[in-house]
Amino acid sequence: MTKQREQQQKQQWAAERIPDQSGRVFLVTGANSGLGLATTRALARRGGRVILAVRDLDKGRRAIAEITAEQPAAALEARPVDLADLDSVRDFADRLRADHSRLDVLINNAGVMAPPRSLSPQGHELQFACNHLGHFALTGLLLDLLAAGRDPRVVTVSSVNHRKGRLRFEDLAGERGYSPMGFYNQSKFANAVFGRELHRRLVRAGSPVRSVLAHPGYTATNLQTSAPVGLWRVVFGRIGNPLLAQPPARGALPQLYAATEPAVAGGQFIGPDGPAELRGEPTLVPLSDAAADPETGRRLWELSEELTGVRFAFPAAV
Repeated sequence: MTKQREQQQKQQWAAERIPDQSGRVFLVTGANSGLGLATTRALARRGGRVILAVRDLDKGRRAIAEITAEQPAAALEARPVDLADLDSVRDFADRLRADHSRLDVLINNAGVMAPPRSLSPQGHELQFACNHLGHFALTGLLLDLLAAGRDPRVVTVSSVNHRKGRLRFEDLAGERGYSPMGFYNQSKFANAVFGRELHRRLVRAGSPVRSVLAHPGYTATNLQTSAPVGLWRVVFGRIGNPLLAQPPARGALPQLYAATEPAVAGGQFIGPDGPAELRGEPTLVPLSDAAADPETGRRLWELSEELTGVRFAFPAAV
């Protein structure tokens, strides 16, 4: 093995390189399986206290039991929330605020992928509602708790597919035509636009909170096997996952890096360093020009405020 190769291996970033997180409070959405569970396990191992935001409380409790069987001292709690239901998001935030005076890191991880067309309780297309609007509202409702945190961050998990997405402002609910993957790509594009626009607004306000983006590459989770319909389930679940996908513990590294690495800056996008960003070590990757466009960010932000009824209480700039 060459010295260069040995040096590269020494520099590889793994969950074991996460700094000590003792005393820090994390909130991970979708924490009972896949990337969320891998993220929770890694943070708990490094001493972080993790709140598991889960749609099914029994599954959240089982996830806690699984982790504590390996890590008896892990500090974990599960709380129910349906991110597709804005009333549930508000109730979750109110209950959390009653019990916690600060939050150090919010990891907007949960998502749904390519289901048949359906609507949220408020009438929004399900993927846009769960993947974007629910996280937009949750972030806004918890922003003051984050501002009181230690090295506070919001990590929004997008996808390499954000580069294929666009915002169908004229038909966000898919009434004129619906493509499961097309609307998934739209929701991941919205995540990317939101994360960068949140960064701009936090900087302008002089807030201590950092907004960072991450994506997991191609990772084998139940996202590909439980929701997509028809051909997509075959392509992703039966063929793609066994041949190409990396395990959740590897796929979670970019969001763990974004959440804990001291050198990470607001506005950055962290993803795998391998070919096509499908797998590899966490590194800085480019956001698409369309997602980074400030006018698109402003338009999505104002629309999201209108659809959720949530206004972010940014501190006055100093």
